[in-house]
Amino acid sequence: MATPSKTGRAQKARPVSQRSWLASFWENFKSIAGAIAIFLLLRAFVVEAYRIPSGSMIPTLLVGDWLFVNKAIFGAHIPFTRSSLPAFREPRRGDVVVFVSPYQADEDSLGHDPTPTLVKRLVGTPGDTIYMRNGLLYLNGIAQRQGYGIKTQVDPAIANSVDPLFDWQKKVALKSSRFGPAPAQPTHDNWGPLVVPQRRLFMMGDSRYNSKDSRYWGFVPRENVRGKPLFVYYSYNADDSDRPLPFITDIRWKRIGHWIR
Repeated sequence: MATPSKTGRAQKARPVSQRSWLASFWENFKSIAGAIAIFLLLRAFVVEAYRIPSGSMIPTLLVGDWLFVNKAIFGAHIPFTRSSLPAFREPRRGDVVVFVSPYQADEDSLGHDPTPTLVKRLVGTPGDTIYMRNGLLYLNGIAQRQGYGIKTQVDPAIANSVDPLFDWQKKVALKSSRFGPAPAQPTHDNWGPLVVPQRRLFMMGDSRYNSKDSRYWGFVPRENVRGKPLFVYYSYNADDSDRPLPFITDIRWKRIGHWIR
């Protein structure tokens, strides 16, 4: 039977089966949209996956490691803004940190991403005096642990190498200090002392001879910090395999679940 409208014209009622299909579609759509929204919120503000593409953090992190990163601990970055949520704590010396690199003009000139997201170890916080002599890192005059888990050998071919990217240090290096003056020309293994400015951080890779870090592109603004890696949830031998499909055949089972320190 037709249903009368307010204009007096009869309107044809929708079949029950069509109404049921539309209601079911709407309920499913709301469920899926809600799940996607929750996923995006968690990814933006709580936890995110990150893949290790280079060997700069060996042995702590290996090429082919996939990590879950806690984005909330240091204050989750609000997308499309320069602001962040309140942090649970500030980054500390020794933390492994995920951050957005300062601008790298040399990478830009090659057509690469000039501000990639990186993972390094925090070795200098605001107010720290940091320098390196003969490959050994000093923090406020105290020699620091060299590498994490392996004994790092000095590479003579790199130790005294000079790179134009070190020149930024000349403007901020201390001409005189209780730790001695900075060398006129900083090299890979001999540079500083430098004082870390407020709201800035000094990052280095654990594999000191295989890491492009703050020695090259300078201090990291605090607002560039994106999170702290938690653990390895998947890992495969990505950099030294002759097997087909290494992401399946060369899984590092012992790395899965490894907590990052």
